[in-house]
Amino acid sequence: MEYAIFLLLGIGVGTFGTLVGIGGGLILVPFFIFFMSAGCIYPYFHEASQIVGTSLFVVFTNALSGTIAYIRQQRVFYHAAVPFALATLPGAFLGSYAADRFTDESLDFYYGCFLLCMASLMYWNNTRKKGNNTSTEIPPGFKYNRPLGIVCSGGVGFIASMFGIGGGIIHVPLMVYVLGFPAHIATATSQFVLAVSSLVGLISHTILGHVVWLPAICIGIGAAVGAQLGAKISKQTKPRTILLLLSFAVFIVAVRLIYMGM
Repeated sequence: MEYAIFLLLGIGVGTFGTLVGIGGGLILVPFFIFFMSAGCIYPYFHEASQIVGTSLFVVFTNALSGTIAYIRQQRVFYHAAVPFALATLPGAFLGSYAADRFTDESLDFYYGCFLLCMASLMYWNNTRKKGNNTSTEIPPGFKYNRPLGIVCSGGVGFIASMFGIGGGIIHVPLMVYVLGFPAHIATATSQFVLAVSSLVGLISHTILGHVVWLPAICIGIGAAVGAQLGAKISKQTKPRTILLLLSFAVFIVAVRLIYMGM
């Protein structure tokens, strides 16, 4: 029964994570805290760092599967994806060590505060006309601030590895609202960046013993399947709907986590 639950969870996480380009960590970390920490229904995690490391494993499988699907659809903008991914690597490595400092309560509180800020920012930006480009291709002559994207990606790598979220929750709004990417292209490109950065973060988390392998593998398999579904669904989904759904989900989870960590 536990294996079946983990697989179904992975499919749901993979579908939603790929649909909005966040890799699934947004859903997994709260789920692990609510249902799989010490004293919960399935007490697999005894340290906050194990929640982060196991989540990042699933983020990697989801992002890798989603990236393959988006590459087949020719929606990954490599001119940005490659330098952004490389810029995340130092922070992804260091973030795994920062995760060791979390207690259960501090993870709840700081992760909740982070998500609350991101939810507010995404909702505010989504009420503006900018960022609602429905194109699934890069417009001819498209230009963006590449140095700014690289600098921001460095910080994204650290935060993503520290919280086990992958970084798409930051990268997608950054590319859409600050750098001017079409939302569908931003989502696909973010998946590519996630696949690279989460791999490096996962390696260091594994070395530190932060990954609990049974739920990681079961949920990871489901996430890989869900990622393919999410990539297909995204073709028929409007960018505004994607980003609004993401902002509301983040806000609800953030409030709950802050309350638990206080």
